[in-house]
Amino acid sequence: MNEPVISVGILTESAINFELYGEFNSSAYPRKLSGKFSAFIRDKKIVLTKEGNELLTKEEIVITPADFETESFLLRDVKIGKNFHWEKYEDQRFRGSLKLIIEDDKITAVNIIPLEEYLLSVISSEMSASSSLELLKAHAVVSRSWLIAQLNNKKQKKDSKISSEFIINEKEIIKWYDREEHLLYDFCSDDHCQRYQGVLRLVNDAAFAAIEETRGMVLTYNGEVCDTRFSKCCGGITESFENVWAPVKYPYLSSIIDYKFEPDGYFVDLTKEDFAVKWIKGSPHAFCNTTDQKILSQVLVDYDQTTRDFYRWKVEYTQDEISEIIFKKSGIDFGSIKDLLPAERGYSGRITKLRILGTKSEILVGKELEIRKWLSKSHLYSSAFIVHKEKIKNGIPERFILEGAGWGHGVGLCQIGAAVMGEMGYSFDEILSHYFKGTRLEKAY
Repeated sequence: MNEPVISVGILTESAINFELYGEFNSSAYPRKLSGKFSAFIRDKKIVLTKEGNELLTKEEIVITPADFETESFLLRDVKIGKNFHWEKYEDQRFRGSLKLIIEDDKITAVNIIPLEEYLLSVISSEMSASSSLELLKAHAVVSRSWLIAQLNNKKQKKDSKISSEFIINEKEIIKWYDREEHLLYDFCSDDHCQRYQGVLRLVNDAAFAAIEETRGMVLTYNGEVCDTRFSKCCGGITESFENVWAPVKYPYLSSIIDYKFEPDGYFVDLTKEDFAVKWIKGSPHAFCNTTDQKILSQVLVDYDQTTRDFYRWKVEYTQDEISEIIFKKSGIDFGSIKDLLPAERGYSGRITKLRILGTKSEILVGKELEIRKWLSKSHLYSSAFIVHKEKIKNGIPERFILEGAGWGHGVGLCQIGAAVMGEMGYSFDEILSHYFKGTRLEKAY
């Protein structure tokens, strides 16, 4: 195969402001385009203006650089970290073509760009471009493999849109969310797909080298490109695919201990409640068990570092806070919350089914992301947690304390663990073989 050219949805708003640096062309406009522009919708068409003057009106506008290497465009007020605790807006600059389309009665700005150019930004957006070369190379392979696997899936399921499943009745609400295929472009630019924040993100020689030295390389299993996943911190044991998303087993996305050997003093079958409690309350050896700021600053971009505790964390709620959050997130009036009971855990100790007991309602909720949504104003760091109740009066606690492990779903590559491995001298292929058992490193193009 040849290197794919992909389309990435960057932002969707009722009006979009952007700047073109250099000379750009559009088949819908006879002259070169450069400078500051605005776009809005009128009569179901996109109106492009410059300094208040209308230039053209079309249902879709494609603006292409005269020179890919030297020209770029800037999008104003791009939301990043949507619905997460680090959500904010920033201006972002991109290379490649800009496509403006109408989506859900708003304008979506889409970047059309070669896959390897896109990856250069991804590995610098998902983490610091000053990370170790071996970590950046490993992440380049993981991100590339995931991208190509999604493109292959899209070709095989031409009419498929939904990659999620709901079980909803009076007793349980079980939802799992995989990446829903975008109909009008290949990927989005936020955590829903992969972080992609343009060329303003710090990109240094190591990031360039990581892309060049792994160009076209992917992980395969039984001859197919792997659907590789990653999260910030597994908490010491990674989770298996089927406990987070679809009930399908991928051998290369099975649970593994994030270390060279099993830690002493722990039973690692964390599907059992007693073992999970001891694991989460403890601090067993693991690659991702680090507080080394030098390593963490390589892996974590500025807004990620608002979070200080990755391996083990604690969240406290008053009765009013927890009942209000659950009501707001679930739409269900539980009354006062009496208890949060793990009904099922995955291999990493992540709760896949949680029973919420209230004075008015009782519901079983899952899977892990739905649990994380219901128990936080944004997202709980992970669903690997244990619950402490304090000041119980008439069966109703005045305070809940959640002690937890890890950050994210925990499937596949553990970014902090991989960063530690890189600093310890592991090569990128050793990092990959640790997190993705039984895979092969091959050239896709």
